Amino acid sequence: MSSNRISFILGDEPPARLDKAIARDVPEDAALSRTRLARLMAEGAVRVDGVVASDPKARAKAGVVIEVEVEEAQESHIQPEDIPLDVVFEDPHLIVVNKPTGMVVHPAPGSPSGTLVNALMHHCGDDLSGVGGMKRPGIVHRIDKDTSGLLVVAKSDAAHHGLAAQFAAHTVERYYRALVYGVPDANDPRLRGIKGTSFEPGNVLKLTTQLARHKTDRQRQAVLFHGGRHAVTRARLVERYGAPEVLAQVECWLETGRTHQIRVHMAHAGHGLIGDPVYGGRRKLAKGALSDAAIEAISGFGRQALHAAVLGFEHPVTGENMRFETPLAPDFQKLLDSLA
Repeated sequence: MSSNRISFILGDEPPARLDKAIARDVPEDAALSRTRLARLMAEGAVRVDGVVASDPKARAKAGVVIEVEVEEAQESHIQPEDIPLDVVFEDPHLIVVNKPTGMVVHPAPGSPSGTLVNALMHHCGDDLSGVGGMKRPGIVHRIDKDTSGLLVVAKSDAAHHGLAAQFAAHTVERYYRALVYGVPDANDPRLRGIKGTSFEPGNVLKLTTQLARHKTDRQRQAVLFHGGRHAVTRARLVERYGAPEVLAQVECWLETGRTHQIRVHMAHAGHGLIGDPVYGGRRKLAKGALSDAAIEAISGFGRQALHAAVLGFEHPVTGENMRFETPLAPDFQKLLDSLA
């Protein structure tokens, strides 16, 4: 298999560790992430002054010559599938798609085919560069199978590296629409008594907790206050429904992006999502609060009422500010229409 050799000299005052020094000084156009560089070091593909360097903790010295052998991208084992895609934007570096309800993002044991990645492999064809050494789309974030809406996917190493850095720095703009039980409001004393909840100006509910996989149900996430991973969600009331008010449409945005974050956070606050089979539950609504048609629509809604409506980021190659919006999925819009 053919490969490319990247050569450069470590600059002055490098970080003490060799892996960090190499990551700092490797040419930007090589688009090698720290993870990829670590893998290359472990494979013996990195040399320092001609000597193989496989210890990432070795001491770095300014002025040494670094050589990195990068093999050409291998073909992926994931099979292309001719599945229609709603493409919102595409260029040589990345693609933004509006994912439909019911589509898994990445193949897994329970979903080996029919995924977004399978569809992208077919759609992009030879335009896919070797993300992480493999010809495949670069998944930098995900949304749940039954959540609809916007996703950005890298088509090149440079885009993958740049987008991943933005998600890690929490600078990506992500707004969701959700339909929840109850009405989150700063005047509700119950909400103020729930640990991890607070309100910001403008009646913005802020949820700050740790999240981790549930101890007994591995399909669920659980709210913690020690251990786990830090998670912050904000939610703003958009519209109230019912007389008395029993439902609300909210706009949620993420400071972090953890598995099921909005779903588990809103349930923790007592405002589980309509249709959520894991966290939302089924609640008995006040008699007469909604029409019979609305009650029927709610009981028949078979997924969590959650839509990734807005996605904004800096283009990782051109530096252009990009922002995309997409309307609600048809089933979600029909549900809201029944409440009018």
